[in-house]
Amino acid sequence: MSGLGLGREAQEAAAVAAALERRRQRELQRQSRVFNAWLRTIGVDKDALDAQVKDRKIQEAAKKARNEELANEFKQNDKIMCMLEERQKYVIRNINKAVSDFQKNFQKPETRREFDLSDPQALKKDRPARLSDNDPRCTVSGLQKFMGEDLNYSLRMKFQKEQLREWSLQQQRDWKNALADKKFLDDLHDKNRIELDRKTMEQQRTEEETHRAVCSATKEFNRSQAAELAERKKLEKHQKMKDDMDEISSLLQGDLLSENPEQATSSFGRHRVITDRWKGMNQDQLMAIRSSQQQQVLEKLRLKEEERRRDAEWDRQSIQAARAQLILERHQQRQSWERCRALDSINAELSQEQKSKNIYLKEEEYSNVPTSQYFAQFNTTSR
Repeated sequence: MSGLGLGREAQEAAAVAAALERRRQRELQRQSRVFNAWLRTIGVDKDALDAQVKDRKIQEAAKKARNEELANEFKQNDKIMCMLEERQKYVIRNINKAVSDFQKNFQKPETRREFDLSDPQALKKDRPARLSDNDPRCTVSGLQKFMGEDLNYSLRMKFQKEQLREWSLQQQRDWKNALADKKFLDDLHDKNRIELDRKTMEQQRTEEETHRAVCSATKEFNRSQAAELAERKKLEKHQKMKDDMDEISSLLQGDLLSENPEQATSSFGRHRVITDRWKGMNQDQLMAIRSSQQQQVLEKLRLKEEERRRDAEWDRQSIQAARAQLILERHQQRQSWERCRALDSINAELSQEQKSKNIYLKEEEYSNVPTSQYFAQFNTTSR
């Protein structure tokens, strides 16, 4: 009995150990799935996917049947549409034929106002998009010419050789014609130059004769004008001398040069004078003016003395006010210095308290620093 009990206990212990091992394996597998971001993000359920595939096949079969039914209906509708289109084309063809006949008979293109806009030969008359490989309009964005293309190389080379030969022959002909034309023009130029020189000499001879005649007539006219001008100046000079003598005699005998003081007296009173005849003031008037000027000088000296005394009083008051302001500023500076000393003492006490508090927090409050072992206990299971 004891042996059976021991065997049962061993079996139970083995079952418990196996169960624990299975749980441990499942936990490890679960952790590998849960902690693997790739599997956790794109992992799928196969059974659900199979059910979805089955539903999708059923839907596709139903959709296929519906599409076949719709295809049959489309075929029938297409046949009807083809018949209607044929009928419509027949009607439109008849209408267009009637319109074309009417336009051909009664609306000719050249009679239209906008014929140049609807000219059927406009595209034929217009320049093509690419005339040649060297067309300046064939830009990169035009997509008319690509690198390595040369559409008419052989024809171009043949044409260039023929063109070069024609050019050489044409240049020879042009050179011969140019030499002949140059010789003809040189001969014609020499003849024209000789004829022009002859006409120029004749015209110059005629002009010289005319110029001599004009100069002779002008000289005679100038001679007569000079004699007349000399006689007129002589008479004017004589008359001017006579007038000057009369004026000098009148001035010498007049009141202006004789400086008669009565001539400056105005007809409006003895106190007023005629400015253009006045010769100056007398001694009494000059003495009165000098006396007035002396009084003005004394008055100006008195005013300057009063102004000097007033400025001295202002300077004294300004010095006293500046001295009082200096005393007040020194008193304010002394009070400000005392306040700064008191504030510095308070700040020193506060700084000492702050240092003591920081030392206490660093050594007492924040002494337990978390280690890596503390963080390793998190996120160890999948539950």
